[in-house]
Amino acid sequence: MNAKRLLAVDMGASGGKCFVGTFDDGSFSMQEIHRFAHEGSSFFVADKTGAVSERTHWDDVFIYRNIVDGLRAYARDVASELDSIGIDTWGADGHLVSENGDILGKIYCYRDHRLDNMIEEVKARIDAKRLYEITGIHFQPFNLSNQLLWLLQNRPELVLPGATFLPIPTVFNYYLCGEKVVDSSWASVTQLMDAKDKKWSDEILDRLGIPPALMPAIVEPGTVIGELHGQLAESIGINQAKMVAVASHDTASAFAAAPVENPSEALIISSGTWALIGKLVPEPITSQDAMSANISNEGGIGNVRFLKNCMGGWLVQELRRIWRHEDGEEMSWKELDRLTEEAPAFTAFIDPDDPGFYNPSNMQTAMADFCSKTGQAVPPDRGTFMRVVYESLAMKYRLVNEQICAASGTQSKVVNIVGGGCNNIMLNQFTADAMGMPVLTGPEDATAVGNLMVQAMAMGIIGSMQEAQPLIRQAFPIKQFDPSAAADWNGPFEKFRGLVG
Repeated sequence: MNAKRLLAVDMGASGGKCFVGTFDDGSFSMQEIHRFAHEGSSFFVADKTGAVSERTHWDDVFIYRNIVDGLRAYARDVASELDSIGIDTWGADGHLVSENGDILGKIYCYRDHRLDNMIEEVKARIDAKRLYEITGIHFQPFNLSNQLLWLLQNRPELVLPGATFLPIPTVFNYYLCGEKVVDSSWASVTQLMDAKDKKWSDEILDRLGIPPALMPAIVEPGTVIGELHGQLAESIGINQAKMVAVASHDTASAFAAAPVENPSEALIISSGTWALIGKLVPEPITSQDAMSANISNEGGIGNVRFLKNCMGGWLVQELRRIWRHEDGEEMSWKELDRLTEEAPAFTAFIDPDDPGFYNPSNMQTAMADFCSKTGQAVPPDRGTFMRVVYESLAMKYRLVNEQICAASGTQSKVVNIVGGGCNNIMLNQFTADAMGMPVLTGPEDATAVGNLMVQAMAMGIIGSMQEAQPLIRQAFPIKQFDPSAAADWNGPFEKFRGLVG
């Protein structure tokens, strides 16, 4: 067949990448052509009462410009013809757009403190058990249910006649092709979609006072939603490529790319700023056990991601940021790894998901406070802080696996780690040792791989995600970490379990 070229725009909460996927005569290859860093920016703004608060926003104009730069790089370095484009993002945030196409204000970042108390506001309007029965989603501050309730309560003047709320991937699809739809994988994590019929829940919208007309249409992953604006394509120097609604929640795309042989036996960890820990199951599990363990049912591609959203690389990213401010320069990961390897084992543990670590001004201070409050020694140096994080993450993976297996009635026999965390050799080995089972790592850029495979289905290149598996295995090496000291982790694990409850 003639080669087909697809473009994946993969955006996380700290950066974005653009990849070209080439499908040619039964083979698949992927090439990165553009990357950029981005982060939320904090403003200190007075409201109408004069009270000053911190507000954290995304720079959507900067992100859009970099997506266009990625398309320009494609036109310059690859070809003038492109078959399709797909965008995936983190699973929160968005904003209103007027019927005339104007974004109504700045786009808030999901870590903004306006959401600190919104879970209780939502629960006051709809019973928590009922909300979980409908959506299968557990309670997180950044859920869109919280964000839209806050918007309606605090910024009603922005809800203009004819306005539509655009989830964050839809914002950029809208900029590129003018369409206002979102795929079910992203809609599923909002705590507003009925997990069974994949539609916005009228009951929940009504209880929260959200006008149904405000919400975009929901489509299945792999739907062609339009094509690149003609004027934009002309200015870039490429054709009007088709726009595909992929599994735009980045975790859905990452899970789809995991080289899993038996879903019931494989625990999948999408490792990055967050650690998304779960299994692929055929139907939502909304039992009391699942709710009590705070396990979510997120939409996949012909399946459900039964998972917990846990803190991940954010902890070490924030430690490194604080040390950069102290030193005036960035410590290399190589140097941090050396210090971590030299640090003693099991000196202390933290609960990675303690609320104090969600968005502290100083992560090192927050970790020291946690150790003091729990009667543990405060780490004396940077290497020990890092080791405490990695050991605690591995312990958390083990604990969450126990909860997921109990709620799903399955047993894990292998761990598949995908995403940027594939490169963390120390954490991968700690995970194998803590869990007492082999850990398979790769692909590193699993989200982009999953994005491209969904586009390939939309374009008729492959017929299913099952057909994608041999292509993924052929294109990306999978590394294995076997447990080497599993028994040494059992005693410390019981100590960890006692700390986190």
